[in-house]
Amino acid sequence: MAFSADSLNDQLLRDTLAAVAPGTELRDGLERILRGRTGALIVLGIDETVEKISTGGFALDVDFSATRLRELCKMDGGVVMDPTNRRIRRAAVQFLPDPTIETSESGTRHRTAERVAKHTGFPVISVSQSMHIIALYVGNRRHVLEDPDTIIGRANQAIATLERYKARLDEVSGTLSALEIEDLVTVRDVCIVVQRLEMVGRISDEVANYVVELGVEGRLLALQHDELIGAISSDRELVLRDYVDTSKKNHSVPEVLAALAALDSTQLLDLGLIGRVLGLPGGGEALDAAVAPHGYRLMARIPRLPPTILDRLVQRFGGLQKLLSATIEDLMAVDGVGEQRARAVREGLSRLAESSILERYV
Repeated sequence: MAFSADSLNDQLLRDTLAAVAPGTELRDGLERILRGRTGALIVLGIDETVEKISTGGFALDVDFSATRLRELCKMDGGVVMDPTNRRIRRAAVQFLPDPTIETSESGTRHRTAERVAKHTGFPVISVSQSMHIIALYVGNRRHVLEDPDTIIGRANQAIATLERYKARLDEVSGTLSALEIEDLVTVRDVCIVVQRLEMVGRISDEVANYVVELGVEGRLLALQHDELIGAISSDRELVLRDYVDTSKKNHSVPEVLAALAALDSTQLLDLGLIGRVLGLPGGGEALDAAVAPHGYRLMARIPRLPPTILDRLVQRFGGLQKLLSATIEDLMAVDGVGEQRARAVREGLSRLAESSILERYV
C-alpha cells in the first residue's frame, strides 16, 4: 500500500513524540538542557546527507545518556544522534543545510533546525535558551512540547467530547441496525452513521496523539480511550463494505476512507457530500432513496463467525434480507458451513433482529 507524504510525516511525528515523551531518557536529557539554559540543536538520525551538511565539531560513537547529552550541548554547535542504536555520533557540529529552503523561523537555531529537518528528512530538536521551549521539526511541521499538566487538561476535554460523540454514534448505529432488519434504510441513515463514525474517529486520533505525547503520564488516559473507542476502525470498514459499490473506480474501502478523511469539519456536516463520496445518491430528495446492506456489519456481530465464512455467506446470498430469510439448509449449502455453524448463524441473526427491534421501539 502506498502512503502519502502527510501520512508518513504523521507517523514520524508520532514516533518522535514517543521518543521524547515524559519518562524517556531523551526527555530527561532535554529537561536537563532546559534547566541549564544552554540551548541545543539535535538531529535524530545520521546518513550521507547529514554528513554532507555537517562541518566542524568532532566525531563520537558513544552510548546515549541524558547526562552526556546535557554536557555535549553546553558547547556551541549541534549534536547528531543515532536513535535506533542509542548512540551519540557527533557533537559541536555546525550544520549547513540548503539556504534556499523556505523557513518561517527568525532565530538562528530554529531556522537551522527547520531547514535541516526539511533537507535531511530526519526529526530535529531545538531547545531555545531564551524562550525556554523545546520544539520538534518533522518534515514541514513544527511541534512545541508542552508541560504534561497542560496536555492532560486538553486531553480530558477531548475525552469528554469523545464520550458525547460515542453515545450519539451508538444511538444512530442502533437505529441503522433496526432499519436494516426492517429493510427501511435510506441514504440519509447511512450517511449519518458514516458521519458520526468519522467524527468519533477524528477525536479518537486526537486523544491517541495526547497519549503518545504524555508517555508514562498518559497511562490512565490510554485506558479511558481504549474502553471508549472499541473496534471503531472495523465498524467503519464494515459499514462501507455494506453500502459502497467497491467495483467502481476509486471506490475501494481504503480509497473511500481516505476521501472521508480529506473532508474538512464543515464538509463533514454535509450529508449530501458524504453520500457522493460513498458513491450513493447525494443531496436533496436523493438522501431519502432506499438502499439495502449486504449484511457485513450485522453478520460480524455473530460470535465465533470467521471472516472467510462471513464473506462466503454474504457473497452467496447477496444481501441481508436474503440472509435473514435463509433456512438452516440454505446456510449449510455454503462451503465451510456445517449444521452446527448454520444453526449458530440462524440463531444469531434471529437474536440480532429481535434485539434491534426492541432497542428501537421499546
